[in-house]
Amino acid sequence: MTALERCATALLTAALLLPGAALAQREGVDVGANSGFASLVPAKEIELSAAKQYKTLLAEAASKNALAPPEHPQLQRLRRIADQLIPFANEWNPRAKSWQWEVNLIGSKQINAFCMPGGKIVFYTGIIEQLKLTDDEVAQIMGHEIAHALREHARERMGKSTATSIGAGVVSQLLGLGDLGRTVTNYGVQLLNLTFSRSDESEADLVGLELAARAGYDPQAGVTLWQKMSASSKGAPPQWLSTHPAGNTRITDIERNLPRVMPLYERARKG
Repeated sequence: MTALERCATALLTAALLLPGAALAQREGVDVGANSGFASLVPAKEIELSAAKQYKTLLAEAASKNALAPPEHPQLQRLRRIADQLIPFANEWNPRAKSWQWEVNLIGSKQINAFCMPGGKIVFYTGIIEQLKLTDDEVAQIMGHEIAHALREHARERMGKSTATSIGAGVVSQLLGLGDLGRTVTNYGVQLLNLTFSRSDESEADLVGLELAARAGYDPQAGVTLWQKMSASSKGAPPQWLSTHPAGNTRITDIERNLPRVMPLYERARKG
């Protein structure tokens, strides 16, 4: 990172982290407040762009007879799990209340899944079949991907790019964002292939762990999931997780946070 970028980062961090933005003391995991950089890019524009890309992706899959029909048992399974996780999303991001959530399944050998901004979820059959996922493990993956959308990691990445592009003019733009969001349409093409930082991935692991626990899915499945991931890729993460922390690191982090979420899981199971 250049000196100019470091300066822009420091200024934006100080100016954009609003008072009271951090989550209050609460039961569950602690990952702090959303990044202030996300404020530099309009959420609505990103979500509209994501919805458009999602529609295109589904159309392409359908043209190849790869889009699962509504009666597909694995798709019904995914939608059932999503229905149980989504009600717990609103606490993490108020915008989630107005999202038009969608869950679809695409036939492919890819070990892949994602949730685009605005709640657009896709699983590939490869990740379910090759890893022989239990419902608890599906919930861990789905919770992780939903967490990326809730924590607005894509919007944050774009905001950081915007911050560095405006460079020394950042201070004058803070009081009135003006046309800082005009480049969001140019970022749209990156949404399907966007990679996240390791800190983003670790954060998504923990938020996903809590979402799954509150929905009644065993948080300990996070450990078995990453054991399966490591075994399937001979110790290295699959391509879709190339920027993620190593499996052993993730397992250690999950185990460290189990005491925070097991009471939520146990309460959900009793309820």
